[in-house]
Amino acid sequence: MNILLIILGKIIVCILHLFRRNAGNLPGIILWHLTGGKCCKMFRVDCPIIAVTGTNGKTSVTNCIAQLFEKSGKKIIINKEGNNLDTGICSLLLRYCDISGKIDADYLILETDESHVPVVYSQLNLETLVVLDFFRDQLDRNGEMETLIQKINTFCKTFKGNLLLNLDDPNTARLGKANPENKNVKYFHAERYKFATDNIYEASEGRFCPFCGDVLEYEYYQYSHIGKFRCKKCGFGDVKPYITASSIDLEKPVFAADKHQYFPKLNSIYNIYNMTAVAGIAKLYGIKQEVTDKVISEYTVKNGRMENFMLKDRKTTLNLAKNPVGANMTLRVMNEMQGEKELLFVLNDNVADGLDVSWIWDINFSIFERVTRVITSGTRAYDIAVRIKCAGYNHENIVVRPDLDKAVAELAKTDGRKFVIANYTAVQPTRTALKRYISENGGKYE
Repeated sequence: MNILLIILGKIIVCILHLFRRNAGNLPGIILWHLTGGKCCKMFRVDCPIIAVTGTNGKTSVTNCIAQLFEKSGKKIIINKEGNNLDTGICSLLLRYCDISGKIDADYLILETDESHVPVVYSQLNLETLVVLDFFRDQLDRNGEMETLIQKINTFCKTFKGNLLLNLDDPNTARLGKANPENKNVKYFHAERYKFATDNIYEASEGRFCPFCGDVLEYEYYQYSHIGKFRCKKCGFGDVKPYITASSIDLEKPVFAADKHQYFPKLNSIYNIYNMTAVAGIAKLYGIKQEVTDKVISEYTVKNGRMENFMLKDRKTTLNLAKNPVGANMTLRVMNEMQGEKELLFVLNDNVADGLDVSWIWDINFSIFERVTRVITSGTRAYDIAVRIKCAGYNHENIVVRPDLDKAVAELAKTDGRKFVIANYTAVQPTRTALKRYISENGGKYE
């Protein structure tokens, strides 16, 4: 029966390719219905599987881990296109399996949607799970964050493989206690950096201990609820990290881990956390130091994630923000940069974004520093303009341009440093509008 389903799936993939479609999800959807939701169970995967999950950063970390093994001469399979649901992973495996469903690879490196971790890895044998962070995201689909955490926590209760967790996110660190019999739980941690704060200034999900309910005490906050914490009552958070980022200097940028210096390209604290997780996997799997150095020093993000453009001579940085923390992190990078800046915020409310855009009220616009003008665009341009005005920003410096090309032209009209925040379905149209402006008016796409 499995062979017939795999043949059918491969035929669907071929047909889609004939029509120049990437077959990233549809074959899996069809097989999902035909197998009663067990589409990943058809495959024979004998190689180790490393999965990465979490609200923010999983694409970057998955790609870097894949590079660690690729540069070490291993044959890997990765869902590089980001199809991270069970149907997307099924479609990926269909492309690489033989007629019997056997996968030929040294490692599977799979970005996995948080809500689909229990679904996929009840069908595939997982060796290592990396969990980065948990924030409110796409409430229409995921519901409240606690519901999502409980799903993964239930999975972790029986999981005995490697578990690499962000010690500085109490919502992630709690998973380490799910299965007391698992001796393979490890944590990554980052020491205080220059712009860390003693008090929280952003929406927080980690204020109370998940075990005793007492208020968590923070030594410092890096961003949102990420920081060094402990529960005074039950000791939650008192764990020795497996790997720690220290001596963090974002101006260079540089950080140290296990007495070794790394020089990442991206100068943000959340990238330091991502690269520390990557270094943790390199340590766990015995990757050569020169390979890890090369991956961390060369990795940069395109496709709308901290991507740079030159609008004539005006440097412009575009970043995807699909939830409050993503937006707050971009604002933090913007605020930490010296000089005057202008911001374009593009907000859509399409199905893939989540129709509920109430998350914009958890963005901390009150921390604006040297932001001289804001332009808003997208299907909900007026909503984000009202939100920024209500944060206390001078409404006379807010310009609403729902049309993206007009918004980009407005942004480029003045001198100075520019930043662009765009949510999920807005990011690619925004990239296109920026490139279109450059082709018509001059500039450069870096």
